[in-house]
Amino acid sequence: MPHPIDPELLNILVCPITRSKLRQQGDELIAEVGGLRYPIRDNIPVLLPDEAKLPEDCSTLDEFKQKHGL
Repeated sequence: MPHPIDPELLNILVCPITRSKLRQQGDELIAEVGGLRYPIRDNIPVLLPDEAKLPEDCSTLDEFKQKHGL
């Protein structure tokens, strides 16, 4: 079972693409805007754009950015 990310750390982390807050769900952090999912490995958030899991309605990061005006 994944460990919760420290609330103080989670409060300052943002999605590197949308700049929105993140929430933890299991072993991922999910961006409040757009729903990008970032893995947590060995209790360390991996907030790299190339590591983000896209929502089902987008096949590329460029498509995601276009849909969200980024």
